[in-house]
Amino acid sequence: MRRSFKTLLLGTLVIVAPAIAYAEKSDTLELLDLFGEVFDRVRTDYVEEVKDADLVEAAINGMLTSLDPHSGYMNEKAYKEMQVQTRGEFGGLGIEVTMENGLVRVVSPIDDTPAAKAGIKPADYISYINDEAVMGLTLAEAVEKMRGPVDSKVKLTILREDTTEPLEITLNRAVIKIKSVKEHAEGDDIAYIRLTSFTEQTTDLMRDEFKDIKKSLPNLRGVVLDLRNNPGGLLEQAVSVSDAFLKEGEVVSTRERDPNKTKRYNAHSGDELVDENIPIVVLVNNGSASASEIVAGALQDHKRAIVLGTKSFGKGSVQTVIPLTDHGAIRLTTARYYTPSGRTIQAKGITPDIVVQQAKIEPLKDKDKLRSEADLRKRLETLEEKKAHLAKKDDKDKEKDKEKDKEDKAADKTTENPADKSDKSDKDDKKKDASKLKSSDEIAAGEDFQLQRALDLLRAVNVYNQVSPTAEK
Repeated sequence: MRRSFKTLLLGTLVIVAPAIAYAEKSDTLELLDLFGEVFDRVRTDYVEEVKDADLVEAAINGMLTSLDPHSGYMNEKAYKEMQVQTRGEFGGLGIEVTMENGLVRVVSPIDDTPAAKAGIKPADYISYINDEAVMGLTLAEAVEKMRGPVDSKVKLTILREDTTEPLEITLNRAVIKIKSVKEHAEGDDIAYIRLTSFTEQTTDLMRDEFKDIKKSLPNLRGVVLDLRNNPGGLLEQAVSVSDAFLKEGEVVSTRERDPNKTKRYNAHSGDELVDENIPIVVLVNNGSASASEIVAGALQDHKRAIVLGTKSFGKGSVQTVIPLTDHGAIRLTTARYYTPSGRTIQAKGITPDIVVQQAKIEPLKDKDKLRSEADLRKRLETLEEKKAHLAKKDDKDKEKDKEKDKEDKAADKTTENPADKSDKSDKDDKKKDASKLKSSDEIAAGEDFQLQRALDLLRAVNVYNQVSPTAEK
């Protein structure tokens, strides 16, 4: 009886499974029939004639964009532009954007582009493009409206968190040529490397630039890797940049819906840019996304760098570009990013080890000068001050004897050559100008508060390593 029951149960399962599969297939066919019916109704009854290709492309794009903000359809033109962009040169305004709450949200402006020069900031919302509302447009449609001929103008209406009124900014479109790597020396001991995006050339450019700067810094004691406002780019470039600072270990893993399709990307020894004992600070902010977060997360998890700044954007999803025969391509979200320790980046971002908000540094005014012991009345004099007072007393006695001679000399000076006086005045003016220039330079050097804190931290680490008997060598 027990055996016959098992046989009956197995037979029931075998029968039910195909039935479920058939039901699902039948439902899909019914839904496709529904789509065909709506498509036919629009073709015949819509108030204006619509091209079949436009309807189908809109339907495909609607299906993909309903999944998440980063999936979508690219027609042939958009697909070609995307390929050009990953090579580091494209046309437009120079902003990385996404869609949020029905508006275009700025992930970050790209350095040295019209958007960056106009003052557009991460987390700005674009509500109107040339006085046309963004609400109701897809991301692809909004991006298309922001593109146009080089040197043509486009007006954006910006909503910013710290402003009560919308901002209207007019920009000139330009060919955006991205140099994804910038570098310079900070003092005589720290190398500053800024990555603005992750294009096909980023790692090679970074290595070449670093070789040049290392020659000018024989006493290299630290590296600042600036990933602020870097919207990301190619996954393989994020891995290779991380590999340049790591000797070994996992850089990032991508996990798809199928657990068997997890991919792990590892660093390889022998090609590091800097010695492992040289400290690194990675700068991030809300405009650091995707590939930037992979690099920051990898260096943070391996304790290879200190991450400083504010929490990153939180784009932890992988988009695969799938070409369609003669019909452009689709960008489909296929996996999520995880840092070496298993943290998900998606919607969480990278939390800095040291949170430092961007701030403005200003020199204290004279009236703000804090009082010290030297300002107190009847305080004890130093030995140097006592000697100075005695010397002054002797000088006063001598001056009384020379007053007459000084009066005579003063009379002679009234006939001084005017040209000599003019020269002296010019010299005094130049000294004043030089003093003003120095003051403004000092202020300019301290405008980037986060960078200054990174430099302070690196130099403090080096001082600690020198004075601490337990510091690792």
